[in-house]
Amino acid sequence: MPTPSDHKDKPLHYDADKARGAEIILTKRRNWVIFMAGLVGFLVLALILSWFA
Repeated sequence: MPTPSDHKDKPLHYDADKARGAEIILTKRRNWVIFMAGLVGFLVLALILSWFA
């Protein structure tokens, strides 16, 4: 398997769809729970800051 050091002289090329990274893939339940907890935590923090600011 080639390593990045094998291709130092060649520029990296990524397709626009791959480079954009807009798709979130949560294949495991654990990852989904962590992601949702982060979103809920952000919303709760925003509500608390809006009440006290």
